Amino acid sequence: MKYTTTTEETVAKDFEIEANSADEAYETAEQKHKDGEFVLDPGDCQFKQIAITAPSSRTAEWREF
Repeated sequence: MKYTTTTEETVAKDFEIEANSADEAYETAEQKHKDGEFVLDPGDCQFKQIAITAPSSRTAEWREF
């Protein structure tokens, strides 16, 4: 029998930005991420979970690992 597995990871890292407002900080952070200046490393993983879905089921049970 074949199963589908789905893995999800949450990666987080702090970056400091000089800005005049929260909106400007969001825009700057988004642009720096798109430009490759703000890069998240695989070692910064904060949370991992995996789900197994059986062929006859549409729902999956998530388990943290």
